[in-house]
Amino acid sequence: MKQINEDLLLEKLIDDVKNCKDLTRAKELLFCVCESDSVLEKAVEYCIFYHEGQIRKSGEPYAIHPILVATLVGFLSDNKAAILAALLHDIIEDTECTEEELNKTFGHDVLKLVLGLTKIIEIREDSLVSSKSKKKLTKSALTFRNMLLASTEDVGVLIVKLCDRLHNMLTLDALREDKQKRISEETLVVYAPIAHRLGISSIKNYLEDLSFKYLMPDEYNIIDNYINSNDQQMQLSLNEFISKIEILFLSNGFRQGTFEIQKRIKHSYSTYLKMQRKGIGIEEVLDLLGVRILVEKVSDCYLALGILHTNFNPLISRFKDYIALPKQNGYQTIHTTLFDTKNIIEAQIRTFDMHKIAEFGIAAHWKYKEDGSVAAPNLDWLTDISIQSANNLQNAEDYSAVELYEYAKDSLYVEDVAVYSPKGEIFTLPRGATVLDFAYEVHTKIGLHAKSAYVNRVKVPLLTELKNGDIVRVVTSNDKFYRCSWIDSVKTGKAKASIREFCKQKIREINLASAINMLGFVFGVDKNKIETWIEKENLGRRIREVANDNTYFKDMVNGLKKYAKKSYWFDKYEIQEYNIGNFLIYSNRKIASVEFDYCCHPKRGDAVVAFVEGGNAIVHHKLCDRAEKMIEKKKDMVFIKWDSNIPQSYKLIFSLENKKGVLAEFLAVLAKMQINLLTINLAKDINSTVDYFEITMEIPENINPDSVCERLKIHCKILDFISLNDAYKEK
Repeated sequence: MKQINEDLLLEKLIDDVKNCKDLTRAKELLFCVCESDSVLEKAVEYCIFYHEGQIRKSGEPYAIHPILVATLVGFLSDNKAAILAALLHDIIEDTECTEEELNKTFGHDVLKLVLGLTKIIEIREDSLVSSKSKKKLTKSALTFRNMLLASTEDVGVLIVKLCDRLHNMLTLDALREDKQKRISEETLVVYAPIAHRLGISSIKNYLEDLSFKYLMPDEYNIIDNYINSNDQQMQLSLNEFISKIEILFLSNGFRQGTFEIQKRIKHSYSTYLKMQRKGIGIEEVLDLLGVRILVEKVSDCYLALGILHTNFNPLISRFKDYIALPKQNGYQTIHTTLFDTKNIIEAQIRTFDMHKIAEFGIAAHWKYKEDGSVAAPNLDWLTDISIQSANNLQNAEDYSAVELYEYAKDSLYVEDVAVYSPKGEIFTLPRGATVLDFAYEVHTKIGLHAKSAYVNRVKVPLLTELKNGDIVRVVTSNDKFYRCSWIDSVKTGKAKASIREFCKQKIREINLASAINMLGFVFGVDKNKIETWIEKENLGRRIREVANDNTYFKDMVNGLKKYAKKSYWFDKYEIQEYNIGNFLIYSNRKIASVEFDYCCHPKRGDAVVAFVEGGNAIVHHKLCDRAEKMIEKKKDMVFIKWDSNIPQSYKLIFSLENKKGVLAEFLAVLAKMQINLLTINLAKDINSTVDYFEITMEIPENINPDSVCERLKIHCKILDFISLNDAYKEK
């Protein structure tokens, strides 16, 4: 394969690909990028022949699509098998071509890649993360799993898939608006992060900006209009700054031709994220303008840095050295932000080889045959995900494809920080990661046994957010700390998955012991005898269900009656339902009341257990430490669950326009929504024409409170909307 013409920049190629509408032009682009040979020409012929008569939504022959995908793959990589697979990636799934024929004509390597791509059933007809349909989300997650599993055998699958998605995004105008948004969402949450983790920033940026344009057109236009309207002034500022740098470099040891300085304006989606994260306008984005300085050697990077910091005041808080501490995707660059006379400009300093890696990532290692002078992208995340997928398959009932999807998505973070262990080991974590995330990153057992922690030798809580360069020491205990309620407080997919798995295992153990204790209380016998009965009936595999399913609890009691002493006067083992307060209790003995212990505070909906003391049910959170000790001591227990028919109580503070009849209209809206109004209070500001109301209301269990809030926003200005569902308050 010939060396790609360096003048054929990716920006120009993508523009040509986007505007290509006929086969002749598509082939011209392919052979401009890839050197023509008999095998490549035969693959093009196969592509055109087998896709004959197929038309894309945009109206052109379908074969144009795989040819242009192969063109993009060829620009990124000289991997011949990947280029051929790109040309043939739809041929088995969408045409009559067989695996045998493909293998015979193009070889096993190409067939393996095509099959890997074929296993990735398209998600185009399904919703993704925003879907309210569990079924659709599960299907999408399974597709995502197949894609990542196929890529563990050959990462070329992901390269082809990214180029395939890029061409789809470039031609998205041909689809309906709802499909544009759905595919863009999928691209933003799946494909762009994968491009990042593979280090292919050039593709990542295009995927993000194209998705951003379709998903948030108003926000996109604000940024785009600002950049376009200020483009001339920004270009002049950058040119002036570059001229200063060139003069300084030439007078401080650099020779003409040994360095290159490029202009850079931050891409749209990255700008939007910065604005959202910082809560600022586009005028306040400090790194909107930037220059990229390319030099020959690593030592030249630090020479360049010294020249810049000597002649321009740096913003030290924004200095990052990714050459000394490479990112996991192989990215190596020094970032520094400088005060010029009129502007604040970010300077990125890297070698020419580092630049190739930064733009093309893993593909650059194939294409340029790097000699190890630059960091290779770390693909351990693919291995981790494949391990999680294996767990998924082995524990199908406990670990869903959706959880794998969430784990993988969390593992594809874009913004990251580097922290150290006390021994100097480097760990890369997502922005916002906590000390507990670090503990799980070191090892799952460290996370499970983590008792306390020190950051930079100062004792801190385990949920302390980490910053770049922190030194973290975790103190462990012999005890296990499940921290199931912390799952939303940690950031990494590994920490979430580990906590979820540990807690599921703990819940299984608690359910088993609780079931034995409940049955022992029903029959008034030793818990060991219950275990003997269960073993005789061969019911051990389902015994845990007794703790969660009241119907199965009754069935189990009926099935074990034959082992118990029978009464001639009445069936003393008949299970009755007792409705007490917020709970339903199932027991063959009278339960007088429900009380709460002092040690834990279960909220409505939390998993709970109940112990019997003096005819009363004492409620604990299922994961309460005190409850665990009582379960281990085989204390008497009774089946308990929350009463789902009890309405949910909420307080709403809102304002209405001060005009005749507006309150009556609002109350009519509440009535139509089947909301029961309990109290209403009015507070009037004498300096305003607005009245503020505070109401308490009950929302039926089958109505989503969030949907109620959204519907009420149409009729009033909501100031506060909070739940009053506290199990400790009497109704």
